[in-house]
Amino acid sequence: MKISWYNRLYVGEKAKKKRYRIIQGIRKGKPGLEIYVITPASNGNNILDIYPAAELASPFYKEKEFFILGIAADYWEALEVAGCVIHDLYRKTEGFHLSDLIDSGKM
Repeated sequence: MKISWYNRLYVGEKAKKKRYRIIQGIRKGKPGLEIYVITPASNGNNILDIYPAAELASPFYKEKEFFILGIAADYWEALEVAGCVIHDLYRKTEGFHLSDLIDSGKM
């Protein structure tokens, strides 16, 4: 699995305390049970996907590429982080085209 990281990674409040440990855990394929990642949507119908980070280590995702926009310490925090991404997206582009924002480097 290939993982790319957003250079201005969104991090939930609880995750900030253990940011380094979370990132290293994801890189090594051992992120912890309650850790979640926020990525651009894998289909054209949504804006973001929220994955349990432990799921990324499964064989199904072995050949996939992920661009991680945010990390969170639990599911509810992942929803908050995703909300922050969407808020910033709309504020900066007045729309919901995440690819435009990421490609232009505005985010």
